[in-house]
Amino acid sequence: MKERIYYEINEQSARSAHEMMSFWDYKEGSLTEEYKGYVGGAYDLADKVAESRPEEADRVYGIAERYSKKMAANLNDRSRIGCMCPSVMICGPANFPVRKKEKQNAASDRNYQEFQEIQKMLNRIRSIGNGKGIIKSGDVDAVERLEKKLNGLKELQEKMKAANTYYRKNKTLDGCPVLTQEQIDSLKTEMQKDWHYEDKPFVTYQLSNNNAEIHRVEGRIKKLRAAKTEGNTESENEYFRTVENAEIMRLQLFFDGKPEVEVRDILKKNGFRWSRKNNCWQRQLTDNARYSLERVKKELEALK
Repeated sequence: MKERIYYEINEQSARSAHEMMSFWDYKEGSLTEEYKGYVGGAYDLADKVAESRPEEADRVYGIAERYSKKMAANLNDRSRIGCMCPSVMICGPANFPVRKKEKQNAASDRNYQEFQEIQKMLNRIRSIGNGKGIIKSGDVDAVERLEKKLNGLKELQEKMKAANTYYRKNKTLDGCPVLTQEQIDSLKTEMQKDWHYEDKPFVTYQLSNNNAEIHRVEGRIKKLRAAKTEGNTESENEYFRTVENAEIMRLQLFFDGKPEVEVRDILKKNGFRWSRKNNCWQRQLTDNARYSLERVKKELEALK
């Protein structure tokens, strides 16, 4: 399990928004509690995936942290929107600012749509846990498949930017050369919805999320190439023999005989799993795996 990262929730704004909508007293810390419930659920999912697929731990915890940051921003924005205009029950019908209320309702709809988009990040964690679309570092063609994925992501980024540029110049998507007619029709429909709050076909978060994925894949390719260039390395201590197996991208621990229960518990806690095929304890070869290896050695030393 990894330390859970939480961001600040503006309780003062949450209280003000509540008081503009309800006669009931605001329970101090309730929005923070709601936020931590959402984020705790995301980290619980990540913990389960990390336990069953330790090689994907870095990835799912990264998604959980981004989810935490986005949820804090979304909930704080919800409070800000709630402060825009009071309920008619609070201020009364006389001279009620109808136009202001309409703007608040539209902003609230966009905020809720963003909330729904953020929840899709949980499905990404679940998909990784199910092994859907996973390119494993130990796959023989991992680099080639990652390069193919990277090219696709870059093409998508350029297409989104080109479509936005075309729309900015022409104020229409009709005739956009980088999109099919089906894509044009679909984007036109999306742009009419209340949640589509930017005047361009592809909104900012779509471009930023895709760009972040480009950098993530580029980082994986760089690390894989570096590891495969270095080849296998071995070392030995009083407890086990360590092999950094670049061919299948695994950090492997070889013991003389079956380790004791306490030792096995330490290995499992640090993400190592028994491989019958390779007759060793192993996990994906990453920097985090190397840090875990040092923790294993310290904890084994403490057992003595």
